[in-house]
Amino acid sequence: MMVRQDPNQNSRLNMVIAVVEDGTFQIDKYVENTVDYAKVGDHYYSDKAPGVALLGIPLYSGLKFFLDMPVMDTLMEKLSNNSAFQSTLRQGGSGILKHKVRFAIAQVFLTIMLSAIPTALLAVLMYRLLGEFDKNVWHRLAVVIGYGLLTPAFAYAGAFYGHQFSTFLLFAAFYLIFMHAVTTKTLLTVGLLLGYSVVTEYPSVLMIIVIYFYTLYKLYHTDDWKRIGWVTLTGGIVAIFWMGYNTTIFGSPLELGYSHSELWQDQHHTGFMSLTLPSLEAMWGITFGMFRGLFFLSPLLLLSIPGFWLWWRSGKYRAEWILSMACTLIIFLFNSSSSMWWGGFAIGPRYLLPMLPFMSLSIIFVFKLWEHKPVGNYLRFLPGLTLFLYAWSFVVTWGLTLAEQSFPSDTIRNPFVEYAIPNWQIGNIARNAGTILGFKGMLSLIPLFIIVMILVGGWWLLTQRHETSSP
Repeated sequence: MMVRQDPNQNSRLNMVIAVVEDGTFQIDKYVENTVDYAKVGDHYYSDKAPGVALLGIPLYSGLKFFLDMPVMDTLMEKLSNNSAFQSTLRQGGSGILKHKVRFAIAQVFLTIMLSAIPTALLAVLMYRLLGEFDKNVWHRLAVVIGYGLLTPAFAYAGAFYGHQFSTFLLFAAFYLIFMHAVTTKTLLTVGLLLGYSVVTEYPSVLMIIVIYFYTLYKLYHTDDWKRIGWVTLTGGIVAIFWMGYNTTIFGSPLELGYSHSELWQDQHHTGFMSLTLPSLEAMWGITFGMFRGLFFLSPLLLLSIPGFWLWWRSGKYRAEWILSMACTLIIFLFNSSSSMWWGGFAIGPRYLLPMLPFMSLSIIFVFKLWEHKPVGNYLRFLPGLTLFLYAWSFVVTWGLTLAEQSFPSDTIRNPFVEYAIPNWQIGNIARNAGTILGFKGMLSLIPLFIIVMILVGGWWLLTQRHETSSP
């Protein structure tokens, strides 16, 4: 878990702390630590979609009980004087004050609960779903590990953003419809998941339309299409509560915080909510560009291109192929149409995050080729190429994710060369669990690598035991 402070995370954290500590959605006391705020009258509010912050309120309320204990004052005092933490401070900063340690603990806790754990659960769902396509444990693990550790999902699983939680909700809804009997309980749950994904990240509404029609298709083939109303019901209930929030804070059911953002008016008022037409600059920038290019950061995802072709040729799961392709293309076109397609301070094209698990599903069909005997030697290069793409993805993704104390600035045109490499050279690594234990620089990453190896090894052993015990 990386500990970073940036305006996007702080905007949500401000809202959580203001509600719990002060009993108000107004973040006036904390607004100086973010530029992502909305101003209504004389007061300031978070301008972000409220989903993860609303869930963070009860979580932080529980955490506050422990943070208020006298023993925690001593612990926070020690952490504020931690020499490893001190080595990560920026020049000109205010230092690690005790109240900042309290906020950092809150941020880490909320990030684990609302970003890291949902990403891990998404990986479990993906692994189980891939079992319908390929029973090979190693193939499925390779796809899941590639998605979870070697794409921008890895970076944002360790940040208090809404991307990964919203993505989990979307994928979980698809998983339920695909893998389970379509009961009334399932449909009600799907509606709740889809509805809350919008409350968490507004662009997810585009993928919700796709998943909603996929659900309708599945019901239609059982002559039960009218039961789509259960999905609409719970989704609508979530929408009503969300509109109530908007009315309370911004004065109108469909009024968003972005409409009141003081610092980003040009972007938010360009086209329709910052959306215009797809541009070639954006298309190149979010794919192969070194600034925010997905395939520069995670070239393993290039395997999805032949993967979709092989999936279609297999003749299996055509409806799921259409859904996955539609989710991929619709988010790609959305990001290509944004007037701020690079996403500010970011690692890779963060607006593409919701499509990544759906895009990654197709890679399993490339791994299935490994089981075939080479025909005319044309398959011999495939394992070596795949390993190269995975290795590149590891170096660039982890290099950027673990460097420095914030995501790369949008003024840096080649973040890996101009940001990641220089910070690694001087040992400026993002604060993490190893830092708390007193390790400095690259040595602080030892606990992270140990944890990852234990989790991957444990998962493999469990899957092996499951495969052995299966009839």
